[in-house]
Amino acid sequence: MITAGCDIGSLTTKAVILNKTRVLGHGVTRSTPDPEADLILVMNQALLGTGIAQEEIVYCIGTGYGRERIPFADKVVSELSCHAKGAKWLMPSVRTIIDVGGQDCKAMHLDAQGNIEKFCTNDKCAAGTGRFLEVMAKLIGVELEDLGKLAGEAREPIQLAATCTAWCQAEVITKLNLKVPKADIAAGVNNAMAARVAIVAKAAGVEKDVCMTGGVAKNVGVLKALEEHLAVPMRRLRVDPQIVGALGAAVVARETMEGK
Repeated sequence: MITAGCDIGSLTTKAVILNKTRVLGHGVTRSTPDPEADLILVMNQALLGTGIAQEEIVYCIGTGYGRERIPFADKVVSELSCHAKGAKWLMPSVRTIIDVGGQDCKAMHLDAQGNIEKFCTNDKCAAGTGRFLEVMAKLIGVELEDLGKLAGEAREPIQLAATCTAWCQAEVITKLNLKVPKADIAAGVNNAMAARVAIVAKAAGVEKDVCMTGGVAKNVGVLKALEEHLAVPMRRLRVDPQIVGALGAAVVARETMEGK
């Protein structure tokens, strides 16, 4: 039985193709004002090389901010539920999930059965979101995906006093004008990001095992700083953390077909 999950986020659109035991394929693309075109692209990416036609997908769940705009979804489910389901499927022992998306940060505490006991979100400010890192990477003059690696070269990480993205921009510009090494600035940015995310995680409840989903989980600098703020190890997932929401949607689709 083949199922699919589609996740339309504020910055990226993802799709996952799943059978009973493993991920068969996935796709990720930058979200545009045309979500249907984005979905066609990621579904084609996900199906490529699998030998599966889209008509063979028996059930599809949509999630994310744009979930109501998925024309071929049989049902839509909240992204909180899908990230919890996807992380639990990958790591049955997980109890705390931190999802940092492009425009918000969410943390969930699960019970032993994988049900969400408590969650907390921060969607009032760009600080603590993927957008914050995008802005800072552009200021520093590096690609977003290189921000974590660059931070690893820091000798004296800066301390960003401001918690607002706009004020942090001003601080970073000042440091650049003072010729502070970019690695030290990058490390300060990652630390500031982790501090904001840690507040949300602690509000939801931190209990081992802890994992992080969403594109920001690819930033090793943020992960390392978050481990220090939370005083717990961050468990790495065995798939691209950016697709966990779409994976969870595909798992929900499979369970729906199995009558669970």
